[in-house]
Amino acid sequence: MAGSHDSKSDGRIAFTYPAFVFYEFARFFVVASLEMQSVAVGWQIYELTHSTFDLGLVGLCQFLPGILLFLVSGHVADRFNRRNLLILCYVGFATCSALLLFSTHRGEPSVRPIYAVLVLLGVVRSFNGPVSRALLPQLVPEEHFPNAVAWHSTIFQAATILGPSIGGLVYAAFRGASAVYATAVASAVVAVICTTMVRLNVGARVREPINLSSVLAGLRYIWQRKVVLGSISLDLFAMLLGGAVALLPVYAREILHTGPWGLGLLRTAPAVGAAAMAVLLAYRPLKRRVGATMLWCVSGFGVFTIVFGISRSLTVSLLALVLVGATDMVSVVIRATLVQLLTPDQMRGRVNAVDMMFIGASNQLGEFESGATAHLFGTVPAVILGGVGTLIVTAIWAWRFPELRRADKLTPSGN
Repeated sequence: MAGSHDSKSDGRIAFTYPAFVFYEFARFFVVASLEMQSVAVGWQIYELTHSTFDLGLVGLCQFLPGILLFLVSGHVADRFNRRNLLILCYVGFATCSALLLFSTHRGEPSVRPIYAVLVLLGVVRSFNGPVSRALLPQLVPEEHFPNAVAWHSTIFQAATILGPSIGGLVYAAFRGASAVYATAVASAVVAVICTTMVRLNVGARVREPINLSSVLAGLRYIWQRKVVLGSISLDLFAMLLGGAVALLPVYAREILHTGPWGLGLLRTAPAVGAAAMAVLLAYRPLKRRVGATMLWCVSGFGVFTIVFGISRSLTVSLLALVLVGATDMVSVVIRATLVQLLTPDQMRGRVNAVDMMFIGASNQLGEFESGATAHLFGTVPAVILGGVGTLIVTAIWAWRFPELRRADKLTPSGN
């Protein structure tokens, strides 16, 4: 099929499939909805409590349901119609935004209703992640899946850049969180409508019996496939050690001596690098030596984290963070493609649930690790140690997982 397209359109080949287009439209609106909502929630909670600990509980409320439910959510994604499940998840997101709107409109002075909604939001997220990711390979042919992953990542980055900006502007323009939550509801409804227009031509999956063996099958499969295990665990430890995002406010104020505008640039820089790299990979996909490329790029992630750690120049720091985002995106695209294409369709929900749990753990625990290390050793040493730790982990993984190091192509056979 690829032969029927000229070279200029090859980079956009995924968009020739209507199901992929509607799916990505929906995902853009739902991610933007959640991002703008997170700005309002954070500002509203801090306005009510003036407590950084209460802000930390925002992430915990959404993280814990995913840890508790990942085995169940993966099994559900493999047992039932994924498109219908995704619609239910997006309806759930809209409902959570509507509940936040209702609570704010009532003028509730307590943060408890907000936390209750955030827990519900965490439950919806725990099902949405495996379902959404398991559905993606069903939207395009296998040979065009790497292109779909690259654009999938680009659209996600665009939503994560635009969502908070829109949320902040709406909050300021209407002087409160209600307008942001109303906008989030509208965005989630658009996502629901777009998802109903996704049409799939896939065969029925075999429904496995609900027992402990079938629920744990995703964990067992990952353990047996060393390429999948190596790529997922490498990302977990790299992000766990190398995540400097939690310390950006300290860098902006105490080390780079800039204001809120500088912090905004620092937060945006990794996403800019990631989005640019994702577009490049869409037009110039990786052909060979994908395993070695992943290992080198994770090493680059560690090196540029160290550069950011020692920098005293805002320009150098921004450039380092752009390259952090770019190298991480190469790893993300390779890992996502390998995990999806090496996993049988009837198990993608359970395998993706485990992968999502790893990603959530690396992001949340990575922020905690950065904060704890900075408290013990200081901010700059914490970031440098994290980058060095990433390099050490990459070297160990290159030795421990030769199957990952030797992975050649982004195909099920890997050769």
